[in-house]
Amino acid sequence: MPLALTTTPPSLSSHQSLVFLLQLALLALAALGMGRLAERVGLPAVAGELVTGVLLGPTVLGQALPHVSGWLFPPRAGQSGLLDAVSLLGSVLLVGLTGAHLDLSLLRRRARAAAWVGGASLVVPLGAGLATGFLLPSALHGVHGSTTAFAAFIGTALCASAIPVISKTLADMKLLHRDIGQLIIAAAVVDDAFGWFLLSVVAAMAGDGAIAGRVSMTLCYLVGFTLAMAFVGRRVVRYAFRLASGPGPATAVAVGVMLLSASATAAFGLDPVFGAFIGGVLISAAGPEARERLAGLETVVMSVLAPIFLATAGLKMDLTVLGRLPILLAFLAVLAVAVATKFAGAHLGGAACRLPRWERVALGAGLNSRGVVGIVIAATGLRLGVVSPAGATVIVLIGIATSLLAPPLLRRSVAKGDSAEERLREAEMDEWLRSSSTGTPPADDSTRT
Repeated sequence: MPLALTTTPPSLSSHQSLVFLLQLALLALAALGMGRLAERVGLPAVAGELVTGVLLGPTVLGQALPHVSGWLFPPRAGQSGLLDAVSLLGSVLLVGLTGAHLDLSLLRRRARAAAWVGGASLVVPLGAGLATGFLLPSALHGVHGSTTAFAAFIGTALCASAIPVISKTLADMKLLHRDIGQLIIAAAVVDDAFGWFLLSVVAAMAGDGAIAGRVSMTLCYLVGFTLAMAFVGRRVVRYAFRLASGPGPATAVAVGVMLLSASATAAFGLDPVFGAFIGGVLISAAGPEARERLAGLETVVMSVLAPIFLATAGLKMDLTVLGRLPILLAFLAVLAVAVATKFAGAHLGGAACRLPRWERVALGAGLNSRGVVGIVIAATGLRLGVVSPAGATVIVLIGIATSLLAPPLLRRSVAKGDSAEERLREAEMDEWLRSSSTGTPPADDSTRT
């Protein structure tokens, strides 16, 4: 019997490889420079890294040197998809490492506060976004879907929070070890999980029916995945780290756990970032000895992959659209609603569990970052026909603008002074970073109180 000939999939051309490598080099170096510049003017590096994409995207480079921009960042799916893949890897590993840094004992003590703040900062923007969606001009509406679906889409875009951008912001501002930083991340997980769930509802509304069935299946996947990881995945991850000896194998195990967990949620129609975060939490649950061997991975992610991811997010924004007065007014109105309702939700949730006023303000500031989540939501709405290209641009601009506003608001609201527990948590994080740069193993955890 003759063997059937198989078609070999085309490999990258030399031109595609050249452009891809130049894209990575330019984004990494420009993000580094802009991040340092942002720090010199008192902003966290994440602000400069987001602006990097704006400078290299259609807003600046595309207007000044359109031929250079078109050659370096062509819109072709095959070329841009390579950069999107690196960006996805950076966001997944960034969020996974954030989960690995969570203090689970603190979260157990403050689970009620995280649930109240996360829930309120989800519901208030959602309701306000729904109302705003009915008032926005028809120029933002898509060719398919009803006005109700469009309003629900705007509400979903406003209630979401971007864990990757929040994580990078807190790390840049040296707040990830603080109790307030841990609480912001925990509340953002609530927003993120239900935000993607609501996006599936909107997709069903814009589709051809079966809303109840699609919503129930998404909810079952969300609950089932979380329970499976809590009862089965936790034991598997802990056993895998016991077998991994040395930083190299431990890093491979950690990356594998994050990517597999992200793949599982992607397969269920949920956001892969949520799965990566759960994978990181399982690494945290495996004990301090597991986290201490990931300092090298953290250096690469925070210094290279995360800045590329943030710069890539800025590439998708075109500020020239604001030259049209109706679009500018709609953007300003939605931005005001987005910022105010996150603060209002965090304040109401924090008041319900008697948090100090400064913590409520800090939570509102931290949760305001929408970043790349806004870009993903905008792309989904455009694909479904729920929003027009102008409407999608407004949502992308909201995501970037809120991410740039969050750091200065957060800096003004956070109380000074670390507690003893926060200083211990900071010392552990610093030790992981020192061990990666010097090659010396971290101190034995048994010596710590």
